[in-house]
Amino acid sequence: MNRFGLKCLVGVIVFLGLATAARAAEPYPLAPPPKYPPITLSTWYEVDPSWPQRPEGMPWGRTPGVFVDDKDQVWLFTRANPPVQVYTTEGKFVRAWGEGMIGATPTSLGSHQIKIDHEGLVWLCDTANHVVLKCTPEGKLLATLGTPGRWGCDERHFNRPTDVAITPEGRIFVTDGYGNARVVEFDARGKFVKQWGTQGTGPGEFSLPHAIGFDSKGRLYVADRNNARIQVFDQDGRFLDQWQNIMVPWSIWITADDQIWVCGSSPMRWADEDMPLGCPPKDQLVVRFDATGRVRQLWTFPKGEDGAEKPGELNWLHGIALDRHGNLYATDIIGERAQKFVRRN
Repeated sequence: MNRFGLKCLVGVIVFLGLATAARAAEPYPLAPPPKYPPITLSTWYEVDPSWPQRPEGMPWGRTPGVFVDDKDQVWLFTRANPPVQVYTTEGKFVRAWGEGMIGATPTSLGSHQIKIDHEGLVWLCDTANHVVLKCTPEGKLLATLGTPGRWGCDERHFNRPTDVAITPEGRIFVTDGYGNARVVEFDARGKFVKQWGTQGTGPGEFSLPHAIGFDSKGRLYVADRNNARIQVFDQDGRFLDQWQNIMVPWSIWITADDQIWVCGSSPMRWADEDMPLGCPPKDQLVVRFDATGRVRQLWTFPKGEDGAEKPGELNWLHGIALDRHGNLYATDIIGERAQKFVRRN
């Protein structure tokens, strides 16, 4: 082959190589985007911004307490007058009472938690007056546990009690939580039976026992708030279990089939040494446990901006209750309101 032919052959080889490289650099055709079915196995919640229909002039303040009774009436315990307000699950106003009944601090009333017992009687925890009140559904005072206006740590005095649980047999258990660190039991007549607990981090010790409830087997669940755990006891005060490293628990709701719902926030470092743990909370969440402490469900809510909270946001979530359809009712401290969250599947 002469020199000219050799040059032509080299040119052809180079051209073919460049063409092959160019084809290799061409992208493959893109696959069509996947089409996922718009369904999920998770339960979720959607706020009902129209709930409730408050009468004109009916005030709300910081609202720590909520309870849904067996008639599906939603009882709110708010730091305003009247402090006890009742609505249907559809949002219709039923009644309100309690003006002048609850003690006051320089900034607000001492309203904390509200419970309805198996007889339909209403129990109110008043942290400002250091008492637990037993009332009729219409607001008539029937009995008082503790000494009004006097704090202490004995059979007749509380120091800012936080919650109460009343068993079908009439046993009364009070978490004496802000000033003391104990659970106190009374009989159905209001007579002191026993107490247990002291300040600390060990089993059976507390740092702000903030809420209490019981399951169908009578086991007691205590929200040991500053220790970021739930403690479980039998009704004689024997320690059974603890669930920790999950959340800072603020309130407990237990269903008839022993679903233990707890609201609060995620574990965190102390933000303000003069305030309980979780103030302010870094997030807002609800967790559903089974009776063994296994987490079965978790749902987070957007945390609202102080003074600019939107529907569906929570700001210092304090109380939780469920109706028979699984809808959630949540109360705010800084948000100063109660909201209904409709269950969706």
